Amino acid sequence: MSKITWKPGTFVYPIPAVMVSCGTMEKSNIITVAWTGVINTNPAMVYISIRPERYSYNLIRNQKEFVINLTTKDLAKATDWCGCRSGAKYDKFKEMHLTKEKAKFVKCPMIKESPVSVECKVKEIKELGSHHMFIAEVLSINADEKYIDEKGAFDISKCNLISYANGGYYMQGKKIGKFGYSVQKKIKK
Repeated sequence: MSKITWKPGTFVYPIPAVMVSCGTMEKSNIITVAWTGVINTNPAMVYISIRPERYSYNLIRNQKEFVINLTTKDLAKATDWCGCRSGAKYDKFKEMHLTKEKAKFVKCPMIKESPVSVECKVKEIKELGSHHMFIAEVLSINADEKYIDEKGAFDISKCNLISYANGGYYMQGKKIGKFGYSVQKKIKK
């Protein structure tokens, strides 16, 4: 079997499908973003890339903050809807029956129904072409306590997180290993 060569494009999949909340508690919006990820550990930094013509673009550019809300199987319809409709025409929290939750470090609301909300402060904006990248420092991670296990660790397997790949949404699968398992020394019994 051989590989077929296609023209250059965005085919690094799967990637997170997240709902980014922005604005203030009074005037807020949600934009669905799949161009997002981690870019640094210390300090913790992430990015989101948004087209300048999107309604949320100026809210984030002017306020210099946003919240990345992870999405689940139960939030899949809202995730898609918030990516297809403009905040200029709709109150997405109201339309999707989502609950605004006050953040600790930013003025943007978190989405209460999300298992994890990541508060972010924009440090730099890179104009790349179709999208502009908002590079941000993570100020706080807010995890729903129902996903914290008896050891105090976040149990991501209980969330039913979704991802995006080539135009579709997919539920995350079963854990098949952990970092370093391939080189871990065997414990003698």
